[in-house]
Amino acid sequence: MELDNLFSLAGRSAIVTGGSRGIGRMIAEGFVRSGVRTYITARKAEACDRTAKELSELGHCVSIPADVSSIAGITDFVAAFREHESSLDILVNNAGAAWAEPFDEFPESGWDKVMDLNVKTPFFLTQALKSDLVAASGTHLAKVINIASIDGISLNPLETYSYHASKAGLIQLTRRMGVRLIEEGIAVSAIAPGAFASNMNKEARDHADKIVGHIPAKRIGATEDMAGAAIFLASRAGDYVVGSTITVDGGVTHAR
Repeated sequence: MELDNLFSLAGRSAIVTGGSRGIGRMIAEGFVRSGVRTYITARKAEACDRTAKELSELGHCVSIPADVSSIAGITDFVAAFREHESSLDILVNNAGAAWAEPFDEFPESGWDKVMDLNVKTPFFLTQALKSDLVAASGTHLAKVINIASIDGISLNPLETYSYHASKAGLIQLTRRMGVRLIEEGIAVSAIAPGAFASNMNKEARDHADKIVGHIPAKRIGATEDMAGAAIFLASRAGDYVVGSTITVDGGVTHAR
């Protein structure tokens, strides 16, 4: 057993969708600090470029702004990525959306936007990049990490119908993809985060003092917590995690 290399990611390549902020940025920072050539994408070019510039002070980080919510956007993004790399070691499907509205008023647009980005995009982006992942899996497994949510496991009080359904669907999709793609040297897994400060989770970002009382660990998640989980799954240490979802929530799911 080579413990020195168990968590090593040095020299590998990674894509983190939604990498300009929140959980995506946390994971991207962890990868960059680990010596990974990291490519982040986000719909807002200015934010994506700014984050890449900041992370480039720590290592290799490149901005490829794109809207990956459609097949056309995925195709354009993959073409742009291939101008930099001929293979891909790690794909983190983190880009996501949420929508909260009362049941009687919940719109079709709020359903389609969330389901497309949270469920369709991880599948079709992985499909589009499968050959790149296979190309990287000669001496080690390539990795796909889907970012789900504890809301795909248990309920929160908000009427986020499509969000709950999409994250539950992504957890099941991770199982199905994991069993299939391990045949080709690609290990698929997922992370279900709890309370981490982000634009999507404004309660954790702006009112941490109010919500920590409901978290057994008595704090919201930190960058190290999310980066650590992703590094584990992406490295040799996580090779036997196939189709499973790791909950990173300070104990909230078990306490509900």
